Amino acid sequence: MISRRRRLSASAGGLGALALASLVDRELFAARRPAARARQVIYLFMAGGPSQLDLFTPKPALAAHDGQPLPPSLARGERFAFIKGTPRLLASPFSFAPHGQSGAMISSLMPHLARVADKVTFLHAVTTPQINHAPAQIMMTSGHQLPGRPSFGAWLAYGLGAEADDLPAFVVLLSGERHPDGGQALWGNGFLPAVHQGVELRPGPDPVLFLSNPPGIDRRARRDSLDALEALDGQRLRETGERDIEARIRNYELAFRMQTSVPELAALDTESPATHRLYGTTPGRASFANHCLLARRLVERGCRIVQLFHRGWDNHGVNRSDDLRHRLPALCAETDQAVAALLTDLEQRGLLDSTLVVWGGEFGRTPMIEARDGSKFLGRDHHGRAFTVWLAGGGIKPGLAYGASDDLGYHAVEGAVSVHDLHATLLHQLGIDHTALTYPFEGRRYRLTDVAGEVVRAIVT
Repeated sequence: MISRRRRLSASAGGLGALALASLVDRELFAARRPAARARQVIYLFMAGGPSQLDLFTPKPALAAHDGQPLPPSLARGERFAFIKGTPRLLASPFSFAPHGQSGAMISSLMPHLARVADKVTFLHAVTTPQINHAPAQIMMTSGHQLPGRPSFGAWLAYGLGAEADDLPAFVVLLSGERHPDGGQALWGNGFLPAVHQGVELRPGPDPVLFLSNPPGIDRRARRDSLDALEALDGQRLRETGERDIEARIRNYELAFRMQTSVPELAALDTESPATHRLYGTTPGRASFANHCLLARRLVERGCRIVQLFHRGWDNHGVNRSDDLRHRLPALCAETDQAVAALLTDLEQRGLLDSTLVVWGGEFGRTPMIEARDGSKFLGRDHHGRAFTVWLAGGGIKPGLAYGASDDLGYHAVEGAVSVHDLHATLLHQLGIDHTALTYPFEGRRYRLTDVAGEVVRAIVT
């Protein structure tokens, strides 16, 4: 990392002097690093809150008490996003079966994931204090419910830097019915230098907006203009010491290199027919499956973290378009094959051991039916007391089911994992002590896990 800063110093007339104050901190951080089991992350963020009770945690007690009121001991003092009146229990309409040698219980909605169940470890007692989408998504991606903190990907880019010099360290891919509620805060740099924010790649001929040269400008002219801008920015940086200028210089240089690397990266039609059959992909069509394949190509080329957001898992049951019987199966059909293919493909290419794959949303769903305004469609409200996130690769012990909720799936009763615990564990697998990765801002040192977080030792090797 120091040599990378010194190279920047040589090219921009003393920029390294600005970084000198932080070099001591980064050397201390490096001295406290645990052994890394993973080099990169693919984070499959299912925005909206997928229902753990209909996908991963069958509850016979819910079937036995379907339609009955939630016990008063559970309902007393509780705050729900939408449920009114007396909450009533809702059995899952889907069947479950054990899969693999691990016996992982997986819904009939995910037959492809079921076939790779032994590669996955399920965390069945993840908790969050947030019950509304935007703050819960921001909490899950930054460790705090309010916008302004650096995202997980930005912290990772800051702590480990980029492996490739022609691709961003942190790339974001969006799919689904709309963008996630938390907006760009989910991949923002917060108070970290802007160079660490996530870069969104879009489907179509221009994956990065304004990356291509405009008509009449060739690569030589672009290089000359960047050299002139770098000289001016470098002079201003020496006068003011503003770190945003340093980030601007780096981003300009990266964008210039990406003019060559991104078109090659995005050419999914160069993949074999067998690969497209595995993922269920069609080159040129915007889809979650295409994004999974692109994620593999990104980590293959040295991208540090790829975060996929797929919005639509908010199954309230207000109507057919967001209920459990119709919308949830459609969402699983959109994602299941590609997710399982990603794990298989990474393993076949020798990348799964070094790539940490994460699947989960901002929260789960209630054991009760929502029945908003008397709706007869099946749906569940937001629930942060206990939900499921699964991990694979990157030194995670495979084939485990860690933690449990109570008989109704309401509270975590064993192996509870907070958002900060999850972040601490992910950083640990990447060779980062979560208490050592800090950044000074407004008179204190901040970290992703704030003042909490414990590594879940039982699931790591």
